[in-house]
Amino acid sequence: MAKDVDLSSSEWIDLVFEGKNKDFGAYALRKASAKRHNRAMLVILIVLLIVAVLGLLANTVLQKAEQRPEDQIEQAMVDYTDNAEEEEPEEPEQQRVEEQQPEALPEEILNTVKATELQITRDEEVVEEIKSQDELKDTDTAVGTTDFDKGTDDLNVVREHKEEVIVEEKKPEPVDDNQVFTVVEQKPQFPGGEAALLKWVSDHIRYPAMAQENNIQGRVTVQFVVTKTGKVGEVKVIRSKDPDLDKEAVRVVKALPDFVPGKMNGHAVNVWYTLPVTFKLQGI
Repeated sequence: MAKDVDLSSSEWIDLVFEGKNKDFGAYALRKASAKRHNRAMLVILIVLLIVAVLGLLANTVLQKAEQRPEDQIEQAMVDYTDNAEEEEPEEPEQQRVEEQQPEALPEEILNTVKATELQITRDEEVVEEIKSQDELKDTDTAVGTTDFDKGTDDLNVVREHKEEVIVEEKKPEPVDDNQVFTVVEQKPQFPGGEAALLKWVSDHIRYPAMAQENNIQGRVTVQFVVTKTGKVGEVKVIRSKDPDLDKEAVRVVKALPDFVPGKMNGHAVNVWYTLPVTFKLQGI
């Protein structure tokens, strides 16, 4: 009776888990075990079938290779050799290559040496050929002139002349005398540098009385033009603090001594210069 019981059937699994917690996980694993077993058996059978087919193919190929006679291979080699001898490859047509003549330079030409053979003869056998005036007129050779070769024997000179490249120098653009530059090649310089400039401003500044009474202090930024002669030109306030402080900063800047002017392309030009002027009360 026990042999007829299918342990993988759903009825048997329900009977085993009757009254037990089926959400625990063992019930789901037991119920899906039949599918897993069937799938595993199918995979094993497919693998065994593939191995058997590969083994059969390998044996068939080896047997055919052993049964092939060696004389057939040799005969095939002989036939191939005979066919190769009969079919001679056609020689490719030789392409005509034109030799490129070296380029002769119009002025720099190498000197050439012409070898002249000297033949020693007796005085009696020497015949002097004297041409008449009519024959001299018909010839292109000038009498009494010497042709000097103006070439050179240095190969490097010829190559340098051939590879010479003429480079035109770019002339600097003209500078407008009335233009005021913001960025230049050489900035304007105060005699002694920036430290001397700040010290001069500090020594010559006068604190406005109204600003001093109202306890007003701070920084005023002034921008002015250093002309091409080094003198101070236009002055303007670009950052204001107080009208009285602004007026004093402009007055001090206008009283500055001459600068070393800025330069552009080697020429003196007008340049904007920015200077911060600080007002600070003593004891505060």
